[in-house]
Amino acid sequence: MRLSFGRVGARLTALLPGRTDLAEMRRDPRRDLLAGLTVAIVALPLALGFGVSSGLGAEAGLATAVIAGALAAVFGGSNLQVSGPTGAMTVVLVPIVAEHGPSGVLTVGLMAGVMLVVLALLRAGKYMQYVPAPVVEGFTLGIACVIGLQQIPNALGVPKPEGDRVLVVTWRALEAFTRSPNWTAVAFALAVAAVMLVGARWRPKVPFSILAVIAATVVAQVAGLDAAKPIGDLPSGLPAPSLAFLDVGAVGSLLAPAAAVAALAALESLLSASVADGMTVGQKHDADRELFGQGLANIAAPLFGGVPATGAIARTAVNVRTGAGSRLAALTHAAILAVIVFAAAPLVSRIPLAALAGVLLATAVRMVEVGSLRAMARATRSDALILVLTAVATLALDLVYAVILGLMVAGTLALRAVAKQARLDQVPLDRGDHSAEEHALLAEHIVAYRIDGPLFFAAAHRFLLELAEVADVRVVILRMSRVTTIDATGALVLKDAVEKLNRRGIAVLTSGIRPSQRQVLDSVGALELLRREGREYATTPEAIQGARSYLESAGVIPTHPAQMSRPISEETEETVG
Repeated sequence: MRLSFGRVGARLTALLPGRTDLAEMRRDPRRDLLAGLTVAIVALPLALGFGVSSGLGAEAGLATAVIAGALAAVFGGSNLQVSGPTGAMTVVLVPIVAEHGPSGVLTVGLMAGVMLVVLALLRAGKYMQYVPAPVVEGFTLGIACVIGLQQIPNALGVPKPEGDRVLVVTWRALEAFTRSPNWTAVAFALAVAAVMLVGARWRPKVPFSILAVIAATVVAQVAGLDAAKPIGDLPSGLPAPSLAFLDVGAVGSLLAPAAAVAALAALESLLSASVADGMTVGQKHDADRELFGQGLANIAAPLFGGVPATGAIARTAVNVRTGAGSRLAALTHAAILAVIVFAAAPLVSRIPLAALAGVLLATAVRMVEVGSLRAMARATRSDALILVLTAVATLALDLVYAVILGLMVAGTLALRAVAKQARLDQVPLDRGDHSAEEHALLAEHIVAYRIDGPLFFAAAHRFLLELAEVADVRVVILRMSRVTTIDATGALVLKDAVEKLNRRGIAVLTSGIRPSQRQVLDSVGALELLRREGREYATTPEAIQGARSYLESAGVIPTHPAQMSRPISEETEETVG
């Protein structure tokens, strides 16, 4: 898509924050500040945990939550979205870290941010609505499984084994644990996860994640449990912005990972924003602005050592449930995390890794909506197949490949279902003003078919086979007023059918071709074929009259109705024969 500088400027202006955003932030700042505080408490252990899981360390997770969270809050398209490091993005980043190192991840994040800005300028946000629900549910289920499996090494208290496949890493971690069990780490992880899961049912509004992490940290420090390995030293502040990580020579090899990160960031952010809309009344996000805000966030985060960010469904849901009404809440969440980075880094560095693993295990469990999965599985066999296939592909392959595979299967099954709706039915001739005797004679020589539904590549060849079997008639009338759509394949198949019937001496007449379908028929020569023989009519009665005239000219039926009761003369028989 080509854009002029003027159009780019206009679109860029439309993507920037406006006065309405500021007015909404002034509406109820006290409520937004309280919501932001609550979200920050929930986000702190998640940011630390996802930073550690990505391979860049807890400080990277904090930097992402602060920088990306603030920029996405200001420039994003949702008043309620909270952005930062997420489990889904961590799943994509682990193999990138293994292959290209930390600098490769930072470069990928920067490139993905640029791609998101370009998508916003191209107004690509609207295409999110075409992702089927089974793909989203399967994607979420697969992510939850991957996030849970990623925490196994820290939950077991063993060094993270080598490998870029989560199933392989998990198996090797289990083998290491059997050789040298660390029951202290297991106890911390299970205790934190249990407190979060049980507490969420008991008091949903209480941030049990931070309470459990604080309790685990206090116990580990008081009891002097060396087996509960802590996060380690954290810098007391954000690093100065720098592009030192950028290796221009490696950009070409990082294009594919960057595209995967950008696709995932777009998908997860727009999905999260849609979830936020559904939880409120009167809120509706701007998809293109959301892509733009996430693009700026991902351009800036790597400059401070942060990992790629997306909209975070769990934190966004907490934001909505605690009463947030504007983007001031998400901005407050980022500011509070910044204060923690500058003021409490020594305390945060003592948090046991096993406790963070417990937080993420509980988060993975809470991501799975059993009711939604059950409903989707019961809907249709196709929906169940798409859900399972996407989930398994997410676990075994790659998140972006899983979504692409799910979309391809969903598209194929949808085409199959639409193709089944297309029908070719034989219908009786309209009686019109013909006498019963005349109508019966016409019916001996004319057959009428009505095409219902789409005439396109997935269904057209079936029509050709059915039409080719027509026998013992002199005229075929195709009633096309109910054709919903036709593509080039359908038009070619129709032309082929007409030519085959003509070669057998059967004339083909059509009625009711819609104006919107004439161009495609004309482009392949089907319309010209019918026009050349004068066999295209606006209505079915006109087509029947045209068929009658054709039969009269061929001498198959008498010219005048008075002759209908008399036998065909020998001269006429010779002409017909």
